[in-house]
Amino acid sequence: MSTDITSAFEAHAIDNTTFGHVEHVRVAYDLLRKYDFIDAAAIYAKGIRTLAAKAGAPDKFNLTITYAFMSLIAERLAKTQAKNFEAFTQENPDLMTKTVLDQWYSKDRLNSALARGVFLLPAAA
Repeated sequence: MSTDITSAFEAHAIDNTTFGHVEHVRVAYDLLRKYDFIDAAAIYAKGIRTLAAKAGAPDKFNLTITYAFMSLIAERLAKTQAKNFEAFTQENPDLMTKTVLDQWYSKDRLNSALARGVFLLPAAA
């Protein structure tokens, strides 16, 4: 079920220079298929935080973005009939954009210092 990149991610052996948005989504997808949401989200958040720290940019880690993306992917997985990652992404092309959370979060809220360390719910309109 896990891909090589997900196995490397779980081992904290990922090169952050080759770990782009598609790879983020792929690993999240794999972890959510392998573990329940609570465990997958914790493993993913710890891995992303470790990647940011190894890259010398620990302040780039954003808990709100991480958990919101994981929640969105988990919700889509619960509703899909897709049998693999490629079919899943074809069914959910918006997940492949970095701006998908913009429909729920303002840029200021999502990129705030608070959002980096605490999971923030979207602000009420």
